[in-house]
Amino acid sequence: MKCILVFACLSLALCLAAPAPEAEIVNLASEVNADSYNYNFETSDGTKQEQHGSLKNLGPEEDALQVAGSFSYVGDDGQTYSITYVADENGFQPQGAHIPQAP
Repeated sequence: MKCILVFACLSLALCLAAPAPEAEIVNLASEVNADSYNYNFETSDGTKQEQHGSLKNLGPEEDALQVAGSFSYVGDDGQTYSITYVADENGFQPQGAHIPQAP
């Protein structure tokens, strides 16, 4: 009886430690220019991301990179989580239904 319990525990531990199958890229596109870029990709596990960036003139001899994009993924709970964001001179500003909002 003791051997069966030990075997069952070891089997469970091995199953939980097994690596998840790797996702494959099913779509990929990108374009890089001197003053802007954009890219998007999608993987076989449902992950998607797109982003575009460009230089923004903040004043004489002062440029900043302005980035906007989105990504989504399927969580361990089976729910799809989506984020849209802007990153500029004001910092990273994400938005998503599951992100708590400040009062």
